[in-house]
Amino acid sequence: MTVADHRDDRPVVETEVIHSGMVFDVVAERVALRGDGGDGADGDDVVRREFIRHSGAVAVVVLDDDERVLLLSQYRHPVRHTLWEPPAGLLDVDGEDARDAAARELAEEADLVAGRWDVLVDYFTSPGASDEALRIYLARDISAVPDGETFDREDEERDMVAEWVPLDDAVALVLAGELHNPSAVTGILAAAAARGAGWSTLRPADAPWPQRRAT
Repeated sequence: MTVADHRDDRPVVETEVIHSGMVFDVVAERVALRGDGGDGADGDDVVRREFIRHSGAVAVVVLDDDERVLLLSQYRHPVRHTLWEPPAGLLDVDGEDARDAAARELAEEADLVAGRWDVLVDYFTSPGASDEALRIYLARDISAVPDGETFDREDEERDMVAEWVPLDDAVALVLAGELHNPSAVTGILAAAAARGAGWSTLRPADAPWPQRRAT
């Protein structure tokens, strides 16, 4: 059997929105793990699962000409930590291309634009609790946004600090347990692996992304 994740739509008997929030909803569904989910489904086979319904997100591993990675510090209240993270943001604009969203977040959070974009890695952030899919891009050929086009950051983003960290040092920080943001951990290790393969594992910026939830 080929080892590759695949779409597997089990029959959903019932869906209930438990909470409708600003960023995500909490949903309960009764799903038939086996059978057709109809009247003939085994009662023991239908289970209730509660999860976060999420629009999805993108993150950007920014690599400069000296192979340094850009990390931004941001306070994350649920975990009561200030974390070092790559630029990232929600896919919350209807119909927006994922790469365009990544470029927007890069400009808004770091005042940067990139001349080259590639897909680095895709993943589900927490598949047991959320349907959030996240794509990490590799951005290179970096330059500053034009004068007068910087973004007025607010809330947690207002206090972000930027640091350029050599890629090898960033890998060491991940493996030492010093970095915990999932996009940072995944993106940094993926970037190091891609560099070790001579960047041959990178995919085009417009590579298909069927795991992204339709808006």
